[in-house]
Amino acid sequence: MAIFLGDEIEEKEEIKALMKSLAKFIEKLGDLELENVEIRAEELTFIIQPMVGFTAQIPQITQKVEKKIETLLKAEFSPPIETYPGTITEVKIGATRSEGGSRRKVIKIGGEKTMPFYSFEALNPNKPAIAMDIFDMPIELAKSVRQHFEDVMHDPAEWAKRQVEDFGAEIVSLNLISTDPLIKDTSPKEAAKTVENVLQAVDVPLIIGGSGNKAKDPLVLEAAAEVASGERCILNSANIDNDYKRIARAAKQHNHIVVAFTPMDINNQKKLNRLLLDEGLSKEQIIIDPTTAALGYGLDYTLSLMERIKLAGLLGDPDLQMPILASTSNSWGAREAWMKSEEWGPKEYRGPLWETVTTITAMMAGGDLFMLSHPATVRIIKRLIESLYGEVNADQRIQDWITDIGL
Repeated sequence: MAIFLGDEIEEKEEIKALMKSLAKFIEKLGDLELENVEIRAEELTFIIQPMVGFTAQIPQITQKVEKKIETLLKAEFSPPIETYPGTITEVKIGATRSEGGSRRKVIKIGGEKTMPFYSFEALNPNKPAIAMDIFDMPIELAKSVRQHFEDVMHDPAEWAKRQVEDFGAEIVSLNLISTDPLIKDTSPKEAAKTVENVLQAVDVPLIIGGSGNKAKDPLVLEAAAEVASGERCILNSANIDNDYKRIARAAKQHNHIVVAFTPMDINNQKKLNRLLLDEGLSKEQIIIDPTTAALGYGLDYTLSLMERIKLAGLLGDPDLQMPILASTSNSWGAREAWMKSEEWGPKEYRGPLWETVTTITAMMAGGDLFMLSHPATVRIIKRLIESLYGEVNADQRIQDWITDIGL
């Protein structure tokens, strides 16, 4: 059946008559189903008459809906709560005068009972800590980093003071790269003198790192441990490829902490941690460094590995119940952090953002201590930590962190 409306039917009276006939026909039949119907029209107008009494019921229906909405708004959400049998060991970095050192205060990391910032499950006792890198000689750094320290890079003690006094470093990470035989081959004795000068220049805890030379580092760290005896510094690092026993003995003798470094391998991490414990170190003297890759250069591996280590420790694995160190200044090894490219945006912002995103990722995955290079990254991460701990003022907008870099 086809009904043609518009040009084919010109008289309105005929349309009205047709509608009346259809209405009577439908009234006789009751419900009517049309099959294979085609309606062609330039314009159709439908007038729907409300059911008798329906309009009068609208206020009551509205009230019922509002009550339902109010009930939904008042409903409480209870997140699923996980409880863990294990606890991450708390490690104290630095020693005050009363503890045999000369630091103004100690920094505590670890002690977690749940994953980072899961405050609805448990309150972890210590915030993530921030260290800033310095070196024992001028080195090539990205311009956006170098511009903050160029005038003090020749003097590690002054460089350390700049990090603490101007940029708020809680810990200074001194890297003795000049000891590398392929660079300057500085002697362990000379390196120890540099450590002594930095300890006198600042009163914050110290991380003492070698050059990465597996033959030289144990000798350098041993000499540094002796000159910093009692200060509870972090010796960075012991690994399976160097003389970890020598480093462990020096740490035990002079009351220091050892970084257990492995290249992204949880089984080797467990093995190294056990070896250091067998050498007489306590869990309170070991920090794990499972290797930190930069954003876009393997960060996903870092994320998954740190989470696995942290969860394993919380679930009771005694070989992985140590805090995690993340050297997120490795971000500057990514070309996107420093290379000039109009397409990528200004590198003055891009570099700090690259380091910041890498740090945030590692922090959410379970990192406890972070080594950073750029002052802007330090400001952003500190503010983020404060906001996650509920310490940011109500009028501050954490979502403005990118525009607040303040280069």
